[in-house]
Amino acid sequence: MVDLPFEDRTDFDNADRGFVASLTPGVVKAPDGRVVWDNDVFAFLDGDCPPTVNPSLWRQSQLCARQGLYEVTEGIYQVRGLDLSNMTLVEGDRGVVVIDPLVSAECAAAALKLYREHRGDRPVTGMIYTHSHVDHFGGAPGVIPEDNPEGIPILAPTGFVEHAVSENVYAGTAMSRRGVYHTGALLPKSPTGMVGTGLGQTASTGTTALIPPTRDITHTGQEEVVDGVRIVFQMTPGTEAPSEMNFHFPERRALCLAENATHNLHNILTLRGAVVRDARGWSRYLAEAVDMFAADTDVAFASHHWPTWGSDNIVRFIEEQRDLYAYLHDQTLRMLNQGLTGTEIAERIEVPPALAVKWHTRGYYGSVSHNVKAVYQRYMGWFDGNPAHLWQHPPVEEATRYVACLGGIDVVLGKAREYVAADDLRFAATLLGHAVFAAPDHTGAKSALADVLERLGFGAECGTWRNFYLTGAKELREGITPTPFGISGGMVSGLSTEQVFDFLAIRVNGPKAWDERLTIDWDFTDTGDRHRTTLSNGALVHQPRTDHTGGTPDTTLSLTRQQMFALVTDGTTDGIVGDTKPLARLLNVLDDLDPSFPVVTP
Repeated sequence: MVDLPFEDRTDFDNADRGFVASLTPGVVKAPDGRVVWDNDVFAFLDGDCPPTVNPSLWRQSQLCARQGLYEVTEGIYQVRGLDLSNMTLVEGDRGVVVIDPLVSAECAAAALKLYREHRGDRPVTGMIYTHSHVDHFGGAPGVIPEDNPEGIPILAPTGFVEHAVSENVYAGTAMSRRGVYHTGALLPKSPTGMVGTGLGQTASTGTTALIPPTRDITHTGQEEVVDGVRIVFQMTPGTEAPSEMNFHFPERRALCLAENATHNLHNILTLRGAVVRDARGWSRYLAEAVDMFAADTDVAFASHHWPTWGSDNIVRFIEEQRDLYAYLHDQTLRMLNQGLTGTEIAERIEVPPALAVKWHTRGYYGSVSHNVKAVYQRYMGWFDGNPAHLWQHPPVEEATRYVACLGGIDVVLGKAREYVAADDLRFAATLLGHAVFAAPDHTGAKSALADVLERLGFGAECGTWRNFYLTGAKELREGITPTPFGISGGMVSGLSTEQVFDFLAIRVNGPKAWDERLTIDWDFTDTGDRHRTTLSNGALVHQPRTDHTGGTPDTTLSLTRQQMFALVTDGTTDGIVGDTKPLARLLNVLDDLDPSFPVVTP
């Protein structure tokens, strides 16, 4: 175990630096009175660390729970602690440029109001999305009207809309379920429940929407001026998000690092689900940021956590982050080339001592263990090369056989108790996981596994590991809470026509559609787009339709994009012109948008 420097209070000093005022009480409500954010519920973090929380995670949560308006440098302010992410405000000639308007419109509006109470009623004259994750754009309607009637410039990295929508829609149902575990959304906020995610406290639950950008950032070195503020951009695709960018304010000597360098080890593959990220590229972009901006920077800030001040401190911070991602990448490749699997590498790898003692390299959100497995997955895929693992039984069938081989459920429970007594909670969880999958109604098995998961959660330094463990324990004891999934109108409006058809294709129940054969031509009256979809062999394929497209469709439908959105989200066909009988056949083979999840453990 590494001896961590708990006596070092630098992070606390930096987290409090520039404090102007807090929102009192620290609660944000929707128009209907529903609470969408409550930072005051984390007041228990003011006390000493209890035995039910890892001391390192407790410290990180204390820092993340700080709430209010802070001055970063002259003309740049941040609102922290009003959502999972930070909202940054850069003062221009006429008003203020907003960077990353949080998850929810209600929280973004509260953050802007707090800023205006102390800096004047400045209009919003620009907005910047650092990257394509919802906690950095979802609250935009709280800052500017959703239709952006004044044409306020909204800057984003190229590919932003495509990636923002696809990540939240294509695998949205599964990600929503995982997200409940990831954020600890169902856990009580308490020393025995959720204490934070490591990246921030948790996500708000208000209204989200996507207001599309008006100006793309396409290349490194691109300069833009918004409300008199000059900004120099660095593209960083494939790092923490598929579409992401850092940028520098030369006249303010301030560097925004988006989510590429925060005060923790981030995820190469987030536990909520995502495309595996490129740790090598991530490291190289951090190196490039130092080369481009460090000599002209006095403060570096990000869309989570607190800033770093002083040129030497900034260089050290970014270079240590750079080395951390490079080390995990290169050492994983070195060891996999020696024949080790991802799981074996995760057990053997050691972070250099000089990095391991730095608070900002600790695995509060990502972890060395699951990041190493992600690097392995990026290069080698799910298969570890062992033929015995090529065609394994699914979990229930495998568990049933394991339990039978061991002599039955009571024997397995007895063995698990022995491993618990020996403090081998990991193998106890493995045994009890088999027991629960083999006998999901066995109260003793569920109770025993819940107890083990709870202990693992209490010991976890990683906030998301803790949340997964404790949510699993909660569901084993209390039952599964259904996870409703819906797509907000604001998110759907960001879908391209191709993405709308992709989303329909994903929802086709293949076996139910095996024997269906139908072709539909779609004419969009407001955009002039023409498409054809063909359903055959359980697959819905689509393509733009031209004058050379052959064959005769079963029907041709005329509609607007808004009518298509209504069709996608709730099956409404109102206003669609044409024979809708073939469309009804298509809708009949689509899965529900909000299924129940037949799972016991994550």
